[in-house]
Amino acid sequence: MKILRHILFVSALILGLSSCKNEQNEFVLENDFLSRTITVQDNHLKTVKIENKVNGKILNPTNDKEFSLRISKGTDKIEGDKMLTSKDFKVVSISESKNTKSQNVTVHLVNQENLLQLTVNYELRNDKDYIHKYLTIISQNQITLERIDVEALDAKGAYQPYKLKEITTRVAAGWKPGLGQPLYDSETATFWGVEFPAATNAVVGNELHCGYLWGNTLKKGEEYTSYKSVIGVSDDYQYIDEAFYEYIDDIRIRPLRLQIQYNSWFDFYTNVNKENFKTSVLKVNDELVNKRDVNPLKAYVIDDGWQDSRRPESDWSDKVWKINDKFSSNLVDTYRVVDSLDAMLGVWLSPASILGALPMVEKMGDQGLEKLGRSMSMTGPKYMQMLEDRILELEKGGVSYFKFDGLFGHLNIRDFELKGRGTPSMPQLGVENLVENDSVLSDHKYDELKTYYLVNGTERLMAIFKKMHKVNPDVFVAITNGAYLSPWWLQYIDVVWMINAGDAAEGGTRTDELVYRDGVYYEIWNEENTKFPMSSLFNHEPKKVKTGEDQSIFKDYLLMNISRGTGFIELYLKTDVLSDSDWDVVAEGLKWSEEVFPVFKNVKMHGGNPKKLDVYGYAAWNENQGYISIHNPSNEKRAYAIKLDRVIGLKSEKGIYTLTSPVGEDTLDLKNLYNYGDSLKLELEPKEIRILNFNK
Repeated sequence: MKILRHILFVSALILGLSSCKNEQNEFVLENDFLSRTITVQDNHLKTVKIENKVNGKILNPTNDKEFSLRISKGTDKIEGDKMLTSKDFKVVSISESKNTKSQNVTVHLVNQENLLQLTVNYELRNDKDYIHKYLTIISQNQITLERIDVEALDAKGAYQPYKLKEITTRVAAGWKPGLGQPLYDSETATFWGVEFPAATNAVVGNELHCGYLWGNTLKKGEEYTSYKSVIGVSDDYQYIDEAFYEYIDDIRIRPLRLQIQYNSWFDFYTNVNKENFKTSVLKVNDELVNKRDVNPLKAYVIDDGWQDSRRPESDWSDKVWKINDKFSSNLVDTYRVVDSLDAMLGVWLSPASILGALPMVEKMGDQGLEKLGRSMSMTGPKYMQMLEDRILELEKGGVSYFKFDGLFGHLNIRDFELKGRGTPSMPQLGVENLVENDSVLSDHKYDELKTYYLVNGTERLMAIFKKMHKVNPDVFVAITNGAYLSPWWLQYIDVVWMINAGDAAEGGTRTDELVYRDGVYYEIWNEENTKFPMSSLFNHEPKKVKTGEDQSIFKDYLLMNISRGTGFIELYLKTDVLSDSDWDVVAEGLKWSEEVFPVFKNVKMHGGNPKKLDVYGYAAWNENQGYISIHNPSNEKRAYAIKLDRVIGLKSEKGIYTLTSPVGEDTLDLKNLYNYGDSLKLELEPKEIRILNFNK
């Protein structure tokens, strides 16, 4: 079929034929949620109408772009770039197909001047409230495809929620690359984007540009298929985030899971070994599962310290991420211990070989692998193949959780590929004498080069993640340092590190720790307007490494921490110092997380700025239950009111809710029953935390 289509396209290019005359041809994809109308006018493809049927709003694009391609003879060439849009292509043919599940319209186009063949594909599932589009490109000359905008349409209400772009090198906690964020249209209550974590979706003027830099060369006759764009609908622009997150939940590679696990880092740091890890694993299971009836933990994780990277004779020339002599070969003994508890074995690993693997970077560079300044290249063909082979080998050997710490760098320093190894190069920028993390690279004039590296590095990691899913569909993957917060990562992994924050929450008290971490939450979602589901965030808490703490203070901290709604609860415990009462609180907190987990995917923040000591908290609801957490971090008594309505996530205006709390006194001075629209009015004491459960 591909060969036949190729022959037809080549014939059209050579003969200049078109089966579409100068009459208007209209095609409509529609279901109960939305519709898209495309036409052929004067042999050019154009979208003329997008209707949000949920609220009746209609977008009528007026520009003639539809899509945009930037082609050249190479990213290393200063001149010769060309911008092509729909008006530069002539339609050869259109076909449509419909069945009980979906609708498709396929449009074949040609650009004779540049000997380009293009197919624009529109897809709509009958049961989905979002529509897809993607491009397939073939050139009869070798070309470089620098940028692909799958969508390039105008909209009066076009809005770009996330506007930051700081692709920095040596800037501490200043990593804001601005990749993979959606666009909104306020007039039609629609969301837009490309289903690719490293996309650069942007509003230019009043035009929605959904696309990405790519920069790779297509050989003559080679076919390239773009990532899919998406347009989805909401009933009300005020609640468009709800619709967007529901869509993300629908397309993620694995369902949101409550992943409660133990991590060895604050227990042993790099001194972890087979014996002490086993002791802690059995201790955690005994205290929580055997004695306190907590459900078995999902995983036990060996953090930094299992890899053979710190000896002078350590050698990764034939295999990366070898196991040191503190553990048995292939971690088999440790796997048996964890497996006997009906849990998964997890490991920490740095894809870029930084942090605990940093001593190996120079050695691997000397051995011919693709080294950067302080890390390995995420696009280096040799190194990345060795990394992929080793990850899949570990997975097949029983590792089912991976903490990938350090992708494109870490909290304070990032490397970029400047030599074109597995990614486009731009020597015209004068980078040949720069170190890959040189501070001058933070200048915006290098942004395109750095983005090419992030794009191609992301694609290489995606390829590994897809293979991991094939090996074990239940694998759990976290990406942490050096990642970035794009919701489209969730098509490949499970959780993303919150970026620009420390491993341990800062502060001398539990209030200080909460304010620090919740302050970063406020910055991410309220100040920067990041679109990423809180339920899939990795925040590096809760932590309990000493005993003697007032039980009520620890319990408030733990419940407030869990109320952030992340489905990923990694316990950082000093297992040999915790008292019985400490274990009691941990067990109570984990049981509460099991109770309220069904609403986690709808969690949102309410109130003011924690860093300013405003009253704040979290709320999450589904059709049948919900919770609200409230924290007054100040030294003053504060009045606070919160209305039970859709703004904080109530899903239904019908029903009566009973009020309870995992902390009995938290319901004092409040009613037993609440309706939609009622207000909670509280007087909060200094440092007070309240956790409130609602059940219909």
